[in-house]
Amino acid sequence: MRARLRADPRIPARLWMRRRWRSLLVMAVAVVGIATFDAWLATCAFGGCPSAADIRRYRPMEGSRVLDRSGHLIGRLTHVRRVNVPLARVPLHVRQAFIATEDRRFYQHNGLDWRAVVRAAVRNVAALGVREGFSTITMQVARNTFTRDIATRRTLRRKLLELRLARLLERNLSKDDILELYLNVIYLGNGTYGVEAASRDLFGKSVSRLTLAEGAMLAALPKGPSAYTPRRDPARARARRDLVLALMAREGYISLRRARAAAAEPLVVATEERHPAEVNSSVIGAVRALVDSALGPDALDEGDVTVYTTIDATAQRAAERAIRDQAVVIDRQARAWRGRRAGEVEGALVALDPRTGDIRALVGGRHPDPGGFDRALAARRQPGSAFKPFVYAAALSVGFTPASIVDDSPVEVEQGGHLWTPANYGDEYDGPVTMRHALAHSSNAAAVRFSRAVGEARVVSVAHESGIGSPLAAVPSIALGAEEVTPLELVTAYAPFANGGFRVHPRLVRRIDAADGTTLWTRDIAPLSRAIDPRDAFQLTSMLESVVDEGTGRVVRELGAEGPIAGKTGTTNDGTDVWFVGYTPSIVAGVWFGYDTPHPIAGGATGGAMAAPAWAAFYTRGWRQGARDVDWSPPPGLVSREIDDETGELATEWCPVTRREWFRQGSEPTQLCHEHLEPPEAEGEWVGERIVHALKKIFKF
Repeated sequence: MRARLRADPRIPARLWMRRRWRSLLVMAVAVVGIATFDAWLATCAFGGCPSAADIRRYRPMEGSRVLDRSGHLIGRLTHVRRVNVPLARVPLHVRQAFIATEDRRFYQHNGLDWRAVVRAAVRNVAALGVREGFSTITMQVARNTFTRDIATRRTLRRKLLELRLARLLERNLSKDDILELYLNVIYLGNGTYGVEAASRDLFGKSVSRLTLAEGAMLAALPKGPSAYTPRRDPARARARRDLVLALMAREGYISLRRARAAAAEPLVVATEERHPAEVNSSVIGAVRALVDSALGPDALDEGDVTVYTTIDATAQRAAERAIRDQAVVIDRQARAWRGRRAGEVEGALVALDPRTGDIRALVGGRHPDPGGFDRALAARRQPGSAFKPFVYAAALSVGFTPASIVDDSPVEVEQGGHLWTPANYGDEYDGPVTMRHALAHSSNAAAVRFSRAVGEARVVSVAHESGIGSPLAAVPSIALGAEEVTPLELVTAYAPFANGGFRVHPRLVRRIDAADGTTLWTRDIAPLSRAIDPRDAFQLTSMLESVVDEGTGRVVRELGAEGPIAGKTGTTNDGTDVWFVGYTPSIVAGVWFGYDTPHPIAGGATGGAMAAPAWAAFYTRGWRQGARDVDWSPPPGLVSREIDDETGELATEWCPVTRREWFRQGSEPTQLCHEHLEPPEAEGEWVGERIVHALKKIFKF
């Protein structure tokens, strides 16, 4: 027995024994070293490894989801082309293709395949270079999850961390769990991660519907996603696919006949990408900024979150389309006016629920740019005549009524040591008119007179209490909207007119949840606070309905908007900014157009002509989806009277045009119309007077 063990009988027995013991010692040291190294891998003795809990709850990032108020996906905060799927949805032949190609002993080893290590070492030594690796599926999961940010280069430290993490994965997850992670994290080319996203990209269908040949093609990609993509080199991709089929046959997953049949199939790739389209909504940038503020700027690097917003997806799409389409129309008008291209006009839209402050649509520009400048939130521009409702709200609060008479004629006031003469649009004046008429036709002279009568400080106070946060100077020009505000501020401040006098606080995000469903941040609807008297809110809304029905905003009706609608147009000097803010009992929305560097848009630019059409498009396409709004009801403390539309006095049977008007109790008129106390000389003259009055209201001459 001993003689057979000796390799060379010519070697002396003593020397042979010494060499034998030396070999045994080396082998023992190697075994102990391997065992020690293996144990060290499992312990994660120093920093860099996740906890067992971190490993169990890990989920590959898909890009944090942003949901609308009904739970519909409207976008993602980060661009990750991955669709996580459970292992049960991945066909068995697809799983087997990856195992046969990437790690045929996956279900036998404990994260590190020592056979593969030895085999790779022998072949690399024989080749005097690195010809074969020994990464297992578990190690690839480690590389693409917890260690991907540790280093980008292949260093010894990174490889050791991969080995250690692989052992931790094996200790805390089942083999199927690890395989599921692998199939969702592996990069498969063209920006796709995981088998589901890659399947949709290459074959235009879910991985659950892949054939044997198609599954083998996916498994061919990890070795070189760019080199073996069938879109780049079909012949090379097919050869690699056929190799995968052969490996599957070698491992006994399929018969040789099935492998040959699959290899004979043509390699057909989808001509168009079928990956779910990335929603590039205008609101994503604002949501991302809020999430960063609430959770910290690095929170999204730690895992996906789900953001529950107040946005209405239908309204959001309609808002974006309305701004985009109308901006094109305005560009065309500006080009015709100048005779040359003058850059692109920009636009913004904010829509919120006046009962809660929840934002239903938010558009910060005509081209969605999640990381760009959001004009709806941050652009500070003069609102022009869209500010006038705060002047009239202040006037109502001190006792004026919608029937109060004001002189619509040129006015001169002192501001900043100089005389200022605000002119009406087109230098047209109507003489003595009711407050309702003055607001409906946006008289500048009348607004300045009311502002002077109540005091500019009171106008500023009403605006601030309603929701405008920007500083406002209490100067005469405040009546015409000379101070800058943001679209969000202006729309928020209109909400009390629509809801009976309560100030609201805008809310864009309701809740932020972690991937495991844990709530990270939440915000309830802020308590409402009284901003203006409910009687004043109703009277002002009634007057602003006249703006839409017969005044500067009547294009809204002409374009098909129905139901109770109130609103106000706005135009700044030289037509630099155009606005329309309109509302119903369920929505208040504001539209703005202008250039980022302020300059006139076009000749004759007005809020009624340029901004109101976008509002009407948004409203008719994006909001008239549910139940019809019910008109506002007068609150207690108001009484109605039939008045003459020109004098504001109680109507007689001979008044040509009358109107039912609402008054605070005690402020209603008591005198009969002094101009129509007797019948006209001829009935035809009376009828003619009615017709002329109606034409004046329609065509304002």
